[in-house]
Amino acid sequence: QVQLVDSGGGLVQAGGSLRLSCAASGRPFSNYHMGWFRQAPGKEREFVVAIRWSGSTLYAESVKGRFTISRDNAKNTVYLQMNSLKPEDTAVYYCAATRGWPVSERNVYDYWGQGTQVTVSS
Repeated sequence: QVQLVDSGGGLVQAGGSLRLSCAASGRPFSNYHMGWFRQAPGKEREFVVAIRWSGSTLYAESVKGRFTISRDNAKNTVYLQMNSLKPEDTAVYYCAATRGWPVSERNVYDYWGQGTQVTVSS
């Protein structure tokens, strides 16, 4: 089992920044690919970004150049730095862990955080 705790969400104006964190406990963190997904009201949960155990990354087109994912295996934590935020980034953000692939598919993820709300005002 892997337990994930998301944090760092909040209210920010358009153009602002936030950094989300996801703290993991349980099985060795370094063995897992870690992803961030988001779900806006009335919409399906969508892929945002992932970082594989190797450190390679994959970004959704909508966040490329604005969001950066990183991981600190010593702290069992993955981070999502979000810059140049837009109102359409408003959603609940979830981190997730998997040993499967492709990392952009939510169905391959076995463990999920509780989510953290990000609200971007215009």
